Amino acid sequence: MSVTLSKLSLRNAQRQARDYLVYFVTVVMAAALLYAFNGLVFSQEVQTLSKSLSSLRMFLVLASIVVVCVFGWLVSYATGFMLSRRGRELGTYLLIGLTNKQVARLFFMENLVVGGCALVLGAALGSLLYQMLRAILFALFGLPYQFAFGFSLPALGLSVAYFALIYLFALRRSRKYIRRAKIHDLIYVDQVNEGMVIQTGKMRRWIFSASIVLGVAGTCLLMAGGSIFGIIGAGCVTAFLFSFFLSFASGVPAFFEKRPSRKYQGQNLLVFRTLTAKLATMGMLMAIISLIFTATLISEGAGMMFRGLFEGRAAESGCFDLYLGSEDGTPLSQDYFSYIRANIPVEQSLNYSVYQTGDSRVLDYVEENEKDYFRYYERDQVLRYSDYAALRAIAGYSPVELEPGEYLIHCWSYLKEHLANYPQPLSVGSAQLTLGGVHTEHLMQDYNASNGTQFALVVPDDVAEGLPVHHYAYAAKTTQPVTLEQFYSLYEIHYRLGEQDLTRSYDTIRAKALEKSDAAAWTANTAFPLFYLALALTMAAATILTIQQLSETERYRRQFQLLQKLGMDSREMARTLRNQFAIYYVLPAVPPVLIGAPFILHLASSPEPGVMVGTNSPLSIVTISLEIFFLIYAIYILLAYTSLKRNVMPS
Repeated sequence: MSVTLSKLSLRNAQRQARDYLVYFVTVVMAAALLYAFNGLVFSQEVQTLSKSLSSLRMFLVLASIVVVCVFGWLVSYATGFMLSRRGRELGTYLLIGLTNKQVARLFFMENLVVGGCALVLGAALGSLLYQMLRAILFALFGLPYQFAFGFSLPALGLSVAYFALIYLFALRRSRKYIRRAKIHDLIYVDQVNEGMVIQTGKMRRWIFSASIVLGVAGTCLLMAGGSIFGIIGAGCVTAFLFSFFLSFASGVPAFFEKRPSRKYQGQNLLVFRTLTAKLATMGMLMAIISLIFTATLISEGAGMMFRGLFEGRAAESGCFDLYLGSEDGTPLSQDYFSYIRANIPVEQSLNYSVYQTGDSRVLDYVEENEKDYFRYYERDQVLRYSDYAALRAIAGYSPVELEPGEYLIHCWSYLKEHLANYPQPLSVGSAQLTLGGVHTEHLMQDYNASNGTQFALVVPDDVAEGLPVHHYAYAAKTTQPVTLEQFYSLYEIHYRLGEQDLTRSYDTIRAKALEKSDAAAWTANTAFPLFYLALALTMAAATILTIQQLSETERYRRQFQLLQKLGMDSREMARTLRNQFAIYYVLPAVPPVLIGAPFILHLASSPEPGVMVGTNSPLSIVTISLEIFFLIYAIYILLAYTSLKRNVMPS
């Protein structure tokens, strides 16, 4: 008997993988994701890229715990769903003489076979996915990538442990149910649906109205900032989704009952009858899936925002291979230059002064016209044209000309429009200058001892000579990137100078290689776990929607056969199927877009102005996040539609 049960388990596992191919492929992808990211956790090579990557292990492990819970829920739901669909078959096994314990073992073993096959395939695919993640990491650090196939036993062991946890937890409940179920319970288990929660029209309308208020309030609270508002906002959004879908499911029939002309227009009756029948038994599930999609969009948007934030900051503060600045107005110590001459090969350098005017007219103008500008200095900052030209050469920018009687402005890109319209002429000392142009390349214009806080005036050398010096600075182009040891040695000089003179101000020390390395490390620490989580959430939710849709294959087939007999042509039937599909898949995605898009836009606008620009601008981040989400979602929709159309449309 045990041999027969083993053969039956294997046959059922093969049929299950075939009938629920989307589910099987998703479980394979889950195994691949777990193995690939576990590979990063145990990779010694990754840890040597940067000391800041030491946090990556912790973040990935925390993300993996959430991912295991998500896929555990997916497997638990899928096995419960398949149990309800196969109840008649399992009940028949009891009728022919098998015991409940044997049937439970049969169901348990066939699901373990599916999980085991998915794990083996996932580990193989995960090895390739790990190489992709490795290539992305190397690209972040600007290092050459070489394919090096390897197999990580610790990563595989942890993935096996995760899968065992997922399947044992998911199957425990089904096994317990089968061992206690009677034949009648199994045969009719597929007829047990989620009941209509809201019974009366008055209650439905009240809850629907309240859900809209909760949705708007929750979204506003999420964008208000602060942990308390965030928690309350998340609670409001959750309540909105559940109340919306529960009231919407019972509200559609009432809408059409009062509008019979629309009810019988085109395919409305068929499409919305099918939709409401589905929603009436899936209201809670739709709300959960919509909540998952909301979390997915926010995770993707947050990952994009952090990547743009670290990249933007590093681009500005690391525009020179080496930069030193003394904010207290005293010249930079010769100890710095002695160390640089002895240890850092310099190709081109400039030791220069940053001046200031006698007033703050341009600063006042910027503050008046740009509310997000943060004023760091009290007076307008000035660079000599010759120093500015040398700085452009050191940074690798093309030269610019300054005509007699003119001045230039160098600023962050978000200030360009305002400063280009600055009232002219500009009075600097006794000189009257007109604006000759505005330039926006990165030029170390953040804060501290920089080339002006987000903007500086560039004037002729003779005009600048009569201005007071605000601080001194040094910029260099090196033949080799500044190493971490060299950077820390310069900081040791700074600390030693501070101990010798307690009144000395904080010196600014920046190195392009270190700025880029830190940005890459923090991008990996934040973006990798967030995208990992977003991908897992999207796959799990889309798979459950697809399983639900494909489970209706037989009912759809009977429906379209009847419609064909009633005279509906194939083009109309195809349009009806597309409409049903579109509404079914779009409905749980609409609330997340309405909540997630403004939240991501607000989140991406929260860093200091001027950092999130170009492809990292808030609008670009929202657009890219939506594109990534709908690209993955569209794959599941296309797979489900193609399969259903092939199986249900009359030939």
